Amino acid sequence: MKINALLATFHDQPALVHPGMHKQFEAFIHEAQNTLSRIEASNDNVVMADDFWPASDSWMAAYRPYMVKNGILLIPVKGVLIHGLGYAFGNYATGYVYITKALERGLADPEVKGIAFICDSPGGHVAGNFELVDKIYNARGQKPMRGYAAESAYSACYSIISATDPGYVTVSRTGGVGSIGVVTMHIDVSEAMANEGVKVTFIHFGKHKVDGNAYEALPPEVKERIQARIDSLGEIFVSTVARNRGMDAKAVRDTEALTFTAEEATSNGLADDIGALDDAIAAFAADLSLNDEDETMTEEEKKAAALAVENATAEGVAQGTKTGATAERQRIAAIVASDEGKKRPIMALKLATGEKFASLDAETVIGMLGDMPEEKAAAPVVDPNAPKGKDGAAADFQSTMDNTEQPNAGAPAGGDKSTLSKAEQAMLDAGYKPKAKAA
Repeated sequence: MKINALLATFHDQPALVHPGMHKQFEAFIHEAQNTLSRIEASNDNVVMADDFWPASDSWMAAYRPYMVKNGILLIPVKGVLIHGLGYAFGNYATGYVYITKALERGLADPEVKGIAFICDSPGGHVAGNFELVDKIYNARGQKPMRGYAAESAYSACYSIISATDPGYVTVSRTGGVGSIGVVTMHIDVSEAMANEGVKVTFIHFGKHKVDGNAYEALPPEVKERIQARIDSLGEIFVSTVARNRGMDAKAVRDTEALTFTAEEATSNGLADDIGALDDAIAAFAADLSLNDEDETMTEEEKKAAALAVENATAEGVAQGTKTGATAERQRIAAIVASDEGKKRPIMALKLATGEKFASLDAETVIGMLGDMPEEKAAAPVVDPNAPKGKDGAAADFQSTMDNTEQPNAGAPAGGDKSTLSKAEQAMLDAGYKPKAKAA
């Protein structure tokens, strides 16, 4: 019987795989071995060194793909994940060497603005996995990295997807993640051999040289040693995921190697979003495009945004950080630099950065400004060392508002604010207290 070389690498070895997908696992391994045999039979020189990446028109490009679309490098993490393999065999198998090389090239490529790991795998080898995961984790901050489980990211594959940027692991609606555990097995064929009248006798040097062989029952002390090794690897897996995901190690350990649906994973912290791969990639491309636009803002827009950010309250800054600094800067700049904002610079700045108005988009705020009277004077330059009013705004804001005529602004008699327009209510919320009108 011909032995499958790739499958043999898992024999009697700890593995990071989802046992529930063993039939798929075996089918993938056989297909990958067939493909590898065809590649190795080629007359072309196949190496994994300096000339690792083939020309785009080479037949090898299909097995070492380098796909960049809209500035995003798409790295497949599919099928069985194999240590020491420098190829990607479609949906059947992917080598850790290939993933590592793709990551390194993407980080160095100026045309690559972001990196996406496209995952669909039952897991793979322990060997090489955690080293690859550490490389991905240590690359955080160099370029945006996203992880997409379309469909599954189990065991070895989950450790990889968990190392991408925090907050950006997306799972398809019918997909799943998890299986944070390690497995091996011992096969005892001693009774079957005895029934066939066959007896195996080992002649060996060293008491433990043949521990765990298939032709003898597994002694309890040998099982304990194997279990201790599995437990040690399992703890490495748990601590790695806890670090990557910012989770408590106990919470990760308590998953007990279960797999989770998309909804379950987004609830327990193993994933962040649910969505289709195409939509998620499109959103990633839009984020990268937004960053490029931010880099090309005019000097006037940058100054307006900088002034607004400097005068934002601590709560506003925290909220801006939570929802995205880029989007918040652009919102503030849009309000301050709008025609309506230029006519009412003090109120524009107040509404743009005030905590009470943080949930309103730029278009809504600009519309509210249009309903307000124009300010008579241009906005003064705010001295950060100037004394503050009781509401925390610069003292000259209240002074200017008090000396600027604001017809019909203020609560009606009796204190009933229900009849106020949004603009009038906003002026009151912004801290303006109208003068009492003469009888």
